[in-house]
Amino acid sequence: MTDLEKVRQQFAGDRFATENGMIVEEVGDHYAKCSVELTDRHFNAMGGVMGGVHYTLADFAFAVASNWQKMRTVGLSCSISYVGPVRGKKLIAEARLIKDGRSTCSYNVQIRDDLDNIVAAVQCVGFNKA
Repeated sequence: MTDLEKVRQQFAGDRFATENGMIVEEVGDHYAKCSVELTDRHFNAMGGVMGGVHYTLADFAFAVASNWQKMRTVGLSCSISYVGPVRGKKLIAEARLIKDGRSTCSYNVQIRDDLDNIVAAVQCVGFNKA
Protein backbone atom coordinates (compact mmCIF):
# COMPACT_ATOMS: atom_id res chain seq x y z
CA MET A 1 0.00 0.00 0.00
CA THR A 2 1.40 3.44 -0.93
CA ASP A 3 1.59 6.41 1.44
CA LEU A 4 -1.29 8.05 -0.45
CA GLU A 5 -3.50 4.98 -0.08
CA LYS A 6 -2.70 4.79 3.65
CA VAL A 7 -3.46 8.49 4.10
CA ARG A 8 -6.76 8.23 2.24
CA GLN A 9 -7.73 5.30 4.45
CA GLN A 10 -6.60 7.12 7.60
CA PHE A 11 -8.53 10.31 6.80
CA ALA A 12 -11.70 8.54 5.62
CA GLY A 13 -12.71 9.11 9.26
CA ASP A 14 -13.01 12.86 8.55
CA ARG A 15 -16.56 12.19 7.51
CA PHE A 16 -17.81 15.75 7.05
CA ALA A 17 -15.07 16.45 4.51
CA THR A 18 -15.16 13.08 2.77
CA GLU A 19 -18.96 12.84 2.62
CA ASN A 20 -18.94 16.25 0.93
CA GLY A 21 -16.62 14.93 -1.77
CA MET A 22 -13.19 16.00 -0.53
CA ILE A 23 -10.27 13.73 -1.35
CA VAL A 24 -6.54 13.63 -0.67
CA GLU A 25 -4.62 14.06 -3.95
CA GLU A 26 -0.99 14.21 -2.75
CA VAL A 27 1.08 14.17 0.43
CA GLY A 28 4.65 15.15 1.18
CA ASP A 29 6.73 16.24 4.14
CA HIS A 30 4.33 18.56 6.05
CA TYR A 31 2.38 19.05 2.81
CA ALA A 32 -0.99 17.97 1.46
CA LYS A 33 -3.01 18.64 -1.67
CA CYS A 34 -6.75 17.98 -1.39
CA SER A 35 -9.59 18.65 -3.79
CA VAL A 36 -13.34 18.61 -4.27
CA GLU A 37 -15.38 18.32 -7.47
CA LEU A 38 -18.14 20.91 -7.20
CA THR A 39 -21.74 19.70 -7.40
CA ASP A 40 -25.10 21.38 -6.77
CA ARG A 41 -24.72 20.73 -3.01
CA HIS A 42 -21.70 23.09 -2.83
CA PHE A 43 -23.47 26.25 -4.09
CA ASN A 44 -25.28 28.97 -2.16
CA ALA A 45 -28.54 30.74 -3.00
CA MET A 46 -26.66 33.39 -5.03
CA GLY A 47 -25.11 30.74 -7.28
CA GLY A 48 -21.58 30.98 -5.85
CA VAL A 49 -19.63 28.31 -4.02
CA MET A 50 -20.58 28.36 -0.33
CA GLY A 51 -17.78 29.79 1.83
CA GLY A 52 -17.95 26.75 4.07
CA VAL A 53 -16.79 24.59 1.17
CA HIS A 54 -13.58 26.61 0.89
CA TYR A 55 -13.08 26.52 4.65
CA THR A 56 -13.77 22.79 4.99
CA LEU A 57 -11.37 21.99 2.15
CA ALA A 58 -8.66 24.17 3.73
CA ASP A 59 -9.22 22.61 7.16
CA PHE A 60 -9.04 19.13 5.63
CA ALA A 61 -5.79 19.92 3.79
CA PHE A 62 -4.31 21.39 7.00
CA ALA A 63 -5.35 18.31 8.98
CA VAL A 64 -3.80 15.94 6.45
CA ALA A 65 -0.57 17.95 6.06
CA SER A 66 -0.03 18.30 9.79
CA ASN A 67 -1.07 14.78 10.83
CA TRP A 68 -0.48 12.19 8.13
CA GLN A 69 3.05 11.41 9.32
CA LYS A 70 2.20 11.55 13.03
CA MET A 71 -1.22 12.28 14.56
CA ARG A 72 -0.52 15.10 17.00
CA THR A 73 -1.90 18.40 15.73
CA VAL A 74 -5.25 20.06 16.41
CA GLY A 75 -6.35 23.42 15.06
CA LEU A 76 -6.15 26.48 17.29
CA SER A 77 -7.06 29.20 14.84
CA CYS A 78 -7.68 29.50 11.11
CA SER A 79 -8.23 32.69 9.16
CA ILE A 80 -9.60 32.66 5.62
CA SER A 81 -9.64 35.38 2.99
CA TYR A 82 -11.83 34.89 -0.07
CA VAL A 83 -9.80 36.55 -2.81
CA GLY A 84 -11.59 35.68 -6.03
CA PRO A 85 -14.60 33.94 -7.54
CA VAL A 86 -14.61 30.27 -8.46
CA ARG A 87 -14.81 29.89 -12.22
CA GLY A 88 -13.95 26.21 -12.55
CA LYS A 89 -15.65 22.98 -11.57
CA LYS A 90 -13.15 21.85 -8.92
CA LEU A 91 -11.35 23.37 -5.92
CA ILE A 92 -7.80 22.38 -5.01
CA ALA A 93 -6.18 23.23 -1.66
CA GLU A 94 -2.46 22.98 -0.97
CA ALA A 95 -1.30 23.15 2.66
CA ARG A 96 2.35 23.90 3.41
CA LEU A 97 4.18 24.13 6.71
CA ILE A 98 5.55 27.58 7.53
CA LYS A 99 6.80 26.96 11.08
CA ASP A 100 6.85 23.88 13.29
CA GLY A 101 7.61 24.82 16.88
CA ARG A 102 7.68 22.80 20.06
CA SER A 103 3.99 23.29 20.82
CA THR A 104 2.52 25.22 17.88
CA CYS A 105 2.76 25.12 14.12
CA SER A 106 1.70 27.38 11.27
CA TYR A 107 0.51 26.38 7.80
CA ASN A 108 -0.49 28.37 4.74
CA VAL A 109 -3.25 26.89 2.61
CA GLN A 110 -3.85 28.23 -0.89
CA ILE A 111 -7.08 27.32 -2.68
CA ARG A 112 -7.34 27.49 -6.46
CA ASP A 113 -9.94 26.31 -8.91
CA ASP A 114 -9.13 23.91 -11.72
CA LEU A 115 -8.62 26.88 -14.07
CA ASP A 116 -5.73 27.98 -11.78
CA ASN A 117 -7.57 31.00 -10.33
CA ILE A 118 -6.64 31.75 -6.72
CA VAL A 119 -9.93 31.83 -4.80
CA ALA A 120 -8.90 31.79 -1.12
CA ALA A 121 -5.90 32.12 1.18
CA VAL A 122 -5.93 30.50 4.61
CA GLN A 123 -3.58 30.74 7.59
CA CYS A 124 -3.86 27.87 10.09
CA VAL A 125 -2.25 27.69 13.52
CA GLY A 126 -2.19 24.33 15.23
CA PHE A 127 -1.30 22.97 18.64
CA ASN A 128 1.11 20.05 18.64
CA LYS A 129 0.02 17.60 21.33
CA ALA A 130 2.77 15.65 23.02
